[in-house]
Amino acid sequence: MLPPPIPYPKRSRWRPILVTLVALVAVAAAVGATALVMRSDGKSTPDRLTTASAQTAIQDYLDALQRGDVETIARHTLCGLFDAVKEKKSDLALADLSSDAFRKQFSAADVTSIDKMVFSSPYQAQVLFTMRVTPAGSRSQPPPKVQEQAVAQLLAQDDEVLVCSYLLRAGAQY
Repeated sequence: MLPPPIPYPKRSRWRPILVTLVALVAVAAAVGATALVMRSDGKSTPDRLTTASAQTAIQDYLDALQRGDVETIARHTLCGLFDAVKEKKSDLALADLSSDAFRKQFSAADVTSIDKMVFSSPYQAQVLFTMRVTPAGSRSQPPPKVQEQAVAQLLAQDDEVLVCSYLLRAGAQY
């Protein structure tokens, strides 16, 4: 013999509505928090990396490579970590090697245009740029100026734009 049937309580109509409202409030809070994080001083941060700031930072980096300014080169390539690094000897040696390699390729380099900026975040971008370079050559005859493209990884941090990496596009042979 089976036990008598047990009456189940009726489902409340308010429970699904309450769950939906809580989910909407959570989504609204997440969107609000994201918007708050993406703003600084009332401005949206994607304008921190502009074409002008990218061109200035890249030219500063190329000038440092040309001058052999190893501290500036290391500050850029350490991408915001330079002041926190305790032992900078190997970083400065690598910057010196980068500068030597650059000077063996070019006697001058000027950024002429920013061709494309691809943002990975409001503070980071990959930049394709064109520069007018003078290849390093003999001193008896001035070498012609040529256009070269290169790619740079940029980071905007603490009111400065850093060139974290630089790679010459393989178009010509040097």
